[in-house]
Amino acid sequence: MQFGVRMDPDNKLLNMGILILATVVVAKLISVLIMPRSKKRLPPVVQGWPVIGVLLRFLKGPIIMLREEYPKLGSVFTVNLAHKKITFLIGPEVSAHFFKAPESELSQQEVYRFNVPVFGPGVVFDVDYSVRQEQFRFFTESLRVNKLKGYVDQMVMEAEDYFSKWGESGEVDLKYELEHLIILTASRCLLGREVRDKLFDDVSALFHDLDNGMLPISVLFPYLPIPAHNRRDKARKRLAEIFSNIITSRKHAGKSENDMLQCFIESKYKDGRPTTESEITGLLIAALFGGQHTSSITSTWTGAYLLKYKQYLSAVVEEQKTLMKKHGNKVDHDILSEMDVLYRCIKEALRLHPPLIMLLRSSHTDFSVTTRDGKEYDIPKGHIVATSPAFANRLSHVYKEPDKYDPDRFAIGREEDKVAGPFSYVSFGGGRHGCLGEPFAYLQIKAIWSHLLRNFELELVSPFPEIDWNAMVVGVKGKVMVRYKRRELMVE
Repeated sequence: MQFGVRMDPDNKLLNMGILILATVVVAKLISVLIMPRSKKRLPPVVQGWPVIGVLLRFLKGPIIMLREEYPKLGSVFTVNLAHKKITFLIGPEVSAHFFKAPESELSQQEVYRFNVPVFGPGVVFDVDYSVRQEQFRFFTESLRVNKLKGYVDQMVMEAEDYFSKWGESGEVDLKYELEHLIILTASRCLLGREVRDKLFDDVSALFHDLDNGMLPISVLFPYLPIPAHNRRDKARKRLAEIFSNIITSRKHAGKSENDMLQCFIESKYKDGRPTTESEITGLLIAALFGGQHTSSITSTWTGAYLLKYKQYLSAVVEEQKTLMKKHGNKVDHDILSEMDVLYRCIKEALRLHPPLIMLLRSSHTDFSVTTRDGKEYDIPKGHIVATSPAFANRLSHVYKEPDKYDPDRFAIGREEDKVAGPFSYVSFGGGRHGCLGEPFAYLQIKAIWSHLLRNFELELVSPFPEIDWNAMVVGVKGKVMVRYKRRELMVE
């Protein structure tokens, strides 16, 4: 009889596991000792459970996460989100490359392609950079000073007409009123007389469906077959038909209007090719998306702060009185440009509440940044690079008492938005991709508030509004109830 040792299957598996683990550990030690170490000075990484931990924090609100991590990690750090690495650059000292780098190094196209179903094919983020630059030139030409002067006349007329429907006194939701006035103004200046006079309700409803088709999930899955996306696509198709008919009618009648639509109809690429009806529709949609929400949100915050802080309300009312003594009741482009106090009040509301809380780029090359305290970091190719106007605009080393509403911080002599460098104030972005519509936005908001200040006494009757962090374009949460009463003549 032969005796042998019978190996237990469980012991066999255990020994094999130990052997594999030992092999991995030894291989790791050898690689550390033999292989050269990376010379890259990578940014610190936000800690959390693999994949899901940081993702949940990020989805709850990137600003909350930034507030927690900035004091610990500083102005440059990386967030691992699933298969993507997002590196944040916070503050003017480290964000210059973000704003100044050419498209070949930091690209918008990859990170903003989720806009393509809304804007449509062949425009903005669905074309290569050279074509996009030409299309941006069309925007620039449609917003030159001589064009803006004509737009201002239309803005003033829309404001006068809209507020003439208010009674002698009453209560209104200021947020609702300003949203509606701004879509009317934008329709007249951008989309044209035909839309404003005859098709406003139809086009407004279609834009509503487009707007509601831009959800957080749309960023990751823009073509997901959900009801909101289906309504978005139908609305986009119908808008194309409407603008095709308007464009054809204008061309056949030989009519020319003072609006952005006309500018796009007359635009030509460098090779002489005219814009197509599809391109014109897409560019108009992009223009309205770029300006409608941001202007209505900023108008509402401006009003809320003015009505909360009486000293600034008194200052802007006095400015209106001074201008009325000088120019009478007339309001035009040049008179709006004289409203420095109102300008600072709008700018401060926008500093505290920029509607676009995060700006993104895709990194095509390695680059380096140096922090305010001299630390150097290498940002690898392939990272998504982000900055946050909402966070950067409240940095305490840039702005004195950064959470306080203080329009005088922009006055001559203080100019806190310039003290720390050119990218201290980034509510409108900056550098190569600064907002083309900034002059239009300020004129539009000034035209509205100039009329309100001259014609109404206003009082905030609801609590000061909260921020709606859940919106794609971050705005005002809930209603902003205001009591109004028509003024006697401001200047006799």
